[in-house]
Amino acid sequence: MKKIVLLSLVATTALLAGGYKIPESSVNAVALSNAYVANANGADASYYNPANMVFSENKGGAIEVDLTYIGLSKINYKSANGVYDIDSKAENFIVPTLHYVSPVVGDFRFGLSIVSPAGLSKRWSDSPASLYSKEFTLQTVEINPTVAYKLNDQFAIAVGARGVYSSGKVKNALYTLDGTGMDWGYNLALTLKPDKDTNVAVTYRSQIDLHVSGDTSTTATTINSGVKVTLPLPATLTFAASHTFNNTTTVEALLEHNVWSAYDKLDFNFNNATNETNLGKPITKNWEDTDTFRIGVTHKYEKITAMAGFAYDPSPIPNATFSYELPDTTGKIFSLGGRYDISNRVNIGIAGLVDVEDNRKINNAILNGEISNGRAYLVSLGMEYKF
Repeated sequence: MKKIVLLSLVATTALLAGGYKIPESSVNAVALSNAYVANANGADASYYNPANMVFSENKGGAIEVDLTYIGLSKINYKSANGVYDIDSKAENFIVPTLHYVSPVVGDFRFGLSIVSPAGLSKRWSDSPASLYSKEFTLQTVEINPTVAYKLNDQFAIAVGARGVYSSGKVKNALYTLDGTGMDWGYNLALTLKPDKDTNVAVTYRSQIDLHVSGDTSTTATTINSGVKVTLPLPATLTFAASHTFNNTTTVEALLEHNVWSAYDKLDFNFNNATNETNLGKPITKNWEDTDTFRIGVTHKYEKITAMAGFAYDPSPIPNATFSYELPDTTGKIFSLGGRYDISNRVNIGIAGLVDVEDNRKINNAILNGEISNGRAYLVSLGMEYKF
């Protein structure tokens, strides 16, 4: 029972991507349903495809600041026998992000992004869900410096370092705990431009094992102690291609492979032997790798850039290990957005996204019924300044 808990310690808005990743970290990413790798071209290219930084028409620096509202609907669980018909609590968040690209330095360019790459908050007040997930809240912050190098006018590569800080609180029937962690990884990117209108890109973000350490404040054993758990932020390999028609309309298609199979179990390790014996049994997860398909369209007018996107995002959670703390199902994502050029140096943007989750029937040791009404809503506002 307790194992289900710290799944949330890696996860603030799990419904935005299969599992507990948050891929949408800028206005453009929200507007395009995250189909924004081959055609990443603003300050946020530092995060989505740093290799593209050296191909930007703007040879000076750029900085973008965004605020994204995330709203999660109440999730309904209705048991097959009709005994339970309960809802989780709705959740609301404001997530700030920052992206920076340096001026050109020879054939090099440097970038920096500060984002929230993963998270979850899920609260249930009614039994039986509250036994597993009375409150699970986690926040993550990633600092991602990058450097890109242009080999020639057709090919560029980039590398970056990832530092992820996590903090979370968990409440269930067995204990209450707070924990934090700091972990490291890397990312790689390359872009090939076979002609001036076409980009082909590959990016890779390494797996980061989030080592969360904390202390319990209440336990079923009445003994408080330190506790540690390791959770994977999975590796992601992305293949993307974009083409611009008539210098105005760009279409991008993207395939994103997420290595969720790294999450095979959830294992709390308690410092106290009594707690470890009674609360520390590993829980099998056996999540599955997923392939997410995304498509985005960008059209440029004189001062306005319009964007729209769609994504099909499968859930990595098998029926056998599905539970209340992350009632994730396959999602279909629809998005719209735009940017307006106030001047040659300043533009502002707004974007919206809705993630419509499929209803899902579950029959395992914890649930026997249907999960429904899964929705996530995003509204992102941002400003980019070029210097």
